[in-house]
Amino acid sequence: MSEHFAVDNGKQEKLKAIILKLHRGAPVAEVKKDFASLIQGVSAAEVAEMEQALIENGMPVEEIQRLCEVHVEVFKASLQKEKISSKVPGHPVQTMLEENRIARTKISALKKAVLSWRFGVGSQENVLAALEDLSKILVHYTRKENQLFPYLEKKAFTGPSRVMWGKHDEIRTLFREAQEKVGRNDKSAVGSLHALVAKISRMIFMEEHILIPEAIRRLGDEEWAQIRIGEEAIGFSWTKPGAVYDPELVLAGTVKAKPPAASAAPIQGNASVPAGESSSNGHPAADLVGLATGLVPRALLSTALATMPVDISIVDAQDKVLYYSDSPHRIFPRSPGVIGRTVQNCHPQKSVATVNRILDAFRRKEKTSARFWLEMGGKFILIEYHALYDEKGAYAGTLEFSQDLTELRALQGQRRLLDWD
Repeated sequence: MSEHFAVDNGKQEKLKAIILKLHRGAPVAEVKKDFASLIQGVSAAEVAEMEQALIENGMPVEEIQRLCEVHVEVFKASLQKEKISSKVPGHPVQTMLEENRIARTKISALKKAVLSWRFGVGSQENVLAALEDLSKILVHYTRKENQLFPYLEKKAFTGPSRVMWGKHDEIRTLFREAQEKVGRNDKSAVGSLHALVAKISRMIFMEEHILIPEAIRRLGDEEWAQIRIGEEAIGFSWTKPGAVYDPELVLAGTVKAKPPAASAAPIQGNASVPAGESSSNGHPAADLVGLATGLVPRALLSTALATMPVDISIVDAQDKVLYYSDSPHRIFPRSPGVIGRTVQNCHPQKSVATVNRILDAFRRKEKTSARFWLEMGGKFILIEYHALYDEKGAYAGTLEFSQDLTELRALQGQRRLLDWD
């Protein structure tokens, strides 16, 4: 992991002026010239540092986001000469590069299908199939958001999670728009499709020439191994990681062995068993979690929470994620990288103001719950937030749960007998 760059205050002010020009509607070509002049002799990494400093000093993330695609055009010629040092198959970097390689072939296939459809020699079904195939790139973005970004945030590099996540959402929106229009056989979808492939191509470029080199510079072997272990919870686009890279072996060589933990009493609730003794149901006390109305074996409690037909997350009083239920059919993706992450960074930037409003109201006890519902992928999803207070009434955190209510909404009449047939 290399050193951070010192931010040039003069250049930072000039960069701020360029961003504000974009905000006021200045032509991209004009801004591109100003930007190219500013960054003469400056690397993409140094520009990333300047942008990070602007965000930390209060520049709205949405304004930085406007500059992303200008980056690509200005840096394209010089950055194309740079090569990412090769990683072994299975390393998170190598997996990202392989997914990007396949994405380029999917983009080409979509372009051909759109061209044929546009001129009446191909079908909308071919376009929809190619669009659906390319949409697997969204898993790639979700994995970045949930695994790579949290580790960069721990290095105080929050720009990617705040800015790039917004670009991901723009791509997600274009996918939805294109699918709806093509589904109606509406040829005006061609414009949306061109915009979509252009944004995905620019995202690939930004990843390979800015994000990944920055991540390699900032993260060490232990972080990459932890990222790899958590990737399975999200999944992959088109391909599985190679098996050469062994994160467990990496961790064994980077993490010093810790002495075994002393036997401890279960977490205390109203029910408890002294450490070293067994409860009446025969489970060792150290394996039990003491709750207000009983003692539950730790493994059984974890399984029960993951089996509940809701997704659960617990956030502490400092807005850090403590827990999520790792059910096999989660509505929204989660992975180990989310633990310890601020809940604000677990949401796209456009949602952060709403998250803060809810948490502030919970702290002040103006409200104790918030409820949202939406339709997504043909499902009706309920999302609820509930304030948590300790025995003295002080704010202790927030419980979030999400539930797919599609089948429950369709229930009618009554069922009093078991019907498994």
